[in-house]
Amino acid sequence: MHDTPPVNGCRVSAPARLHLGFLDLNGSLGRRYGSIGLALDAPSTDIVVTRAAATSVSGPEPDRVLAVVERCRAALALTGHYRVEVARAIPPHAGLGSGTQLALAIGFALMRLEGLSLTPQQVGDLAGRGARSAIGMAAFEAGGLIVDGGRGSRDEPPPVLIQTPFPDAWRALLVLDTQAQGAHGDRETQAFAALPPFAETLADRLCRLVLMQLVPGLKDGDIETFGAALTEIQRIVGGHFAAAQGGSPWTSPAVGDLLKRAATLGATGIGQTSWGPTGFGFVPSTDVAERLYHSLVEEAKARGLEIAIVRGRNAGATIEDC
Repeated sequence: MHDTPPVNGCRVSAPARLHLGFLDLNGSLGRRYGSIGLALDAPSTDIVVTRAAATSVSGPEPDRVLAVVERCRAALALTGHYRVEVARAIPPHAGLGSGTQLALAIGFALMRLEGLSLTPQQVGDLAGRGARSAIGMAAFEAGGLIVDGGRGSRDEPPPVLIQTPFPDAWRALLVLDTQAQGAHGDRETQAFAALPPFAETLADRLCRLVLMQLVPGLKDGDIETFGAALTEIQRIVGGHFAAAQGGSPWTSPAVGDLLKRAATLGATGIGQTSWGPTGFGFVPSTDVAERLYHSLVEEAKARGLEIAIVRGRNAGATIEDC
């Protein structure tokens, strides 16, 4: 396992991701879930890990960070101690992949410090990530738009089927509700378990939308085709998950209302990432994104929401010695 000489400090910047929907919640073909996702250029989790006489954490979410460090130390039989400085963190439980990116950032930093080499999937497994989706791990590794093949009978992360660059000119509008949280932990597990059966015909429809409209639209640079497919995927998946979200496809109805307004102003591919509460819409350029931002920002503030203009990220995390 010792492939590279150990170092004393490591800096990691890990990208947020959007979970854009599932392919197959029916599972009759032997694989369940199958996810669509996109790496983002912001927000990010930025950490510095150094050797220390005693393990300590500074910055946001210290208890969560410490738990990941101790889990990785135990799994890898590491005897050293570390200081973790969190400069920035992806907002937790907002549907942006904060837990996976934090776990991968810490895992890779420890690998680098100890001269070890593991794949993102192995590090994610050590940190307890990737139970249903490989999107966060693939985003950490190489960015872009990602489609994975869902969980099969083996106890391992889903295979990545498609990982392709996102158009440089396109922008995403994120709508964030900092007063709400998406389902996570035991609540998420219980919510999945309580969902009603998913029709095989709907799974068929989702797979066709992804392979014959969403991905081709992306590769052709056709945002209308891409967006129409994504809106329909979100309508189907959101309708299914509404049973676990108080009867609404939106964890934050205010986010949904604002994005419906964004759609009338030119945004497409409207939906909620994971369990939310963050929602998204896509536009073809920075100019359009800024126009929509200025049209919506006062309404957003009045409802306690935030809007961010972000890009797709076509590169993985950065890992540097320091």
